[in-house]
Amino acid sequence: MKFVTFGEVMLRLSPPGHYRLLQSSSLNMTLAGAEANVAADLACLGEQASFVTRFPVSPLSQIAVNELRKYGVDTSDIMYGGDRIGLIFVEKGASQRPSNVIYDRKYSAISQCRQDEPDWDKIFDGAGWFHLSGITPALGGELPAICLDACRKAKEKGVTVSLDLNYRSKLWSREQACKVMTELCRYVDVCIANEEDVKDVFGIVPEGSDIEGGKLSVDGYRKTAEQLFSRFGFSKVAFTLRESINADINDWSAVLCTKDNAFVSKKYRINIVDRVGGGDSFAAGLIYSLANGKSNSDSIEFATAMSCLKHTVEGDFALVTVEEVNALVAGSGSGRVKR
Repeated sequence: MKFVTFGEVMLRLSPPGHYRLLQSSSLNMTLAGAEANVAADLACLGEQASFVTRFPVSPLSQIAVNELRKYGVDTSDIMYGGDRIGLIFVEKGASQRPSNVIYDRKYSAISQCRQDEPDWDKIFDGAGWFHLSGITPALGGELPAICLDACRKAKEKGVTVSLDLNYRSKLWSREQACKVMTELCRYVDVCIANEEDVKDVFGIVPEGSDIEGGKLSVDGYRKTAEQLFSRFGFSKVAFTLRESINADINDWSAVLCTKDNAFVSKKYRINIVDRVGGGDSFAAGLIYSLANGKSNSDSIEFATAMSCLKHTVEGDFALVTVEEVNALVAGSGSGRVKR
């Protein structure tokens, strides 16, 4: 099956280790971007993944293209135009100091994309799954309309559509997000969200949860899913559940809801190396599992385990194999050296 994702790629610039930006004399460069992360993660799992974006013609764009190709992502449908590629500065938190993200992505090439540029008929030729996140329409311009066109065309061609709500307050307001995402969600089969997204985008507060206090109620998320099913007709809704002990240690689990049931994963306590891209690896693991016919229970376990492992890898990409994820699902989580 061919998997298609659409969104922005930025160059991610980070101080080494836990240095703050204001004290660092050097920055490490990797790639960042929700949908690009999902494409790369699917490719690392052995799937045919195609990533669609818009780049300027520049050496920086070529760096990004080369990096995606290195992990097996098809870049043949990338569009070219505009003047710049976006930047994201990521400062890792530690203990009680949270991580911080600074965007420098205004006027990026993809944000200037015109509605008539993507050829969705060609892009979806042979595709079976399309993935999008709420970050892409939040970039403004004609992108909300472009994303709507993509979802409509995907449904017209019988392509399964998944959407990660991925609310970013630094990109748009709750009111803007609600208006645009309400339209997009009418074409979505599988909705993915974290513990805050449904509150920020749709104003739905899961009962019995205290996000800041690290208390999350699975039953509350089940009831939240019921509201989403009623409103949008999703076939499945998945929530990642992050309980923050501090910036370095998180408890991580997830729940997958259908109209009739809820499937809860095991909970992992993670000593975090890099949490950026953790939700995207969860999305990739869930998409991989559902597309390959795994049961709902096995799908949520695979997705949660894959995301757990991603938290131990530097950079946005998970860079894990099916065998590594299955080993963790089976209980091999001691971290002992493999010889």
